[in-house]
Amino acid sequence: MRIIGGSLKKRKISFINSSHTRPLRDIVRENIFNLISHSNKISVDLQQCIVLDLFSGVGSFGLETLSRGAKKVDFVEKNSDTLKILKKNIKRLSLQDKTEVYPIDVERFFQILKIDYKYNIIFLDPPYAEDNFQKILSLIIKAKIYNKNNLLIIHRENKTREFLNDNFRILETKKYGRSKIIFGLLIE
Repeated sequence: MRIIGGSLKKRKISFINSSHTRPLRDIVRENIFNLISHSNKISVDLQQCIVLDLFSGVGSFGLETLSRGAKKVDFVEKNSDTLKILKKNIKRLSLQDKTEVYPIDVERFFQILKIDYKYNIIFLDPPYAEDNFQKILSLIIKAKIYNKNNLLIIHRENKTREFLNDNFRILETKKYGRSKIIFGLLIE
């Protein structure tokens, strides 16, 4: 696995083969960033944005945003084996000063959250079997941790049917094999 664009292009990212993680394939990541950069439906500029990477795994999405000019990424990942790889990736790419790692469950993250900034991009990549997906979406909206000009990207299994909150407006949905990427805007 590697960074596919930006200042860290072609740098390797370690990953872990386990049932707890499923890193975004390079082609899916590339398509996500092409859509962010070139879609007239999306108005978030990666340059200097602040990103929240929930269920971050080894950090492939968040690290890619940093390579492409993001100012800061907060990673939330609870699996200890995956956390070791995430921290190793951050250190190898010398991104410690642009990252914060929360080694806790996503729901717990929202209970302890005390930040003085808002996120431009939130990437929500729960395990396909995650059954509290809707609750997490509600926690994001309730916490009001996003800018007015924001982008929420959700990675789900292609065959799932989400019943999304009224505060989430879908801008685009893309399917890649078993994966489905939903791009949306959080509204108050």
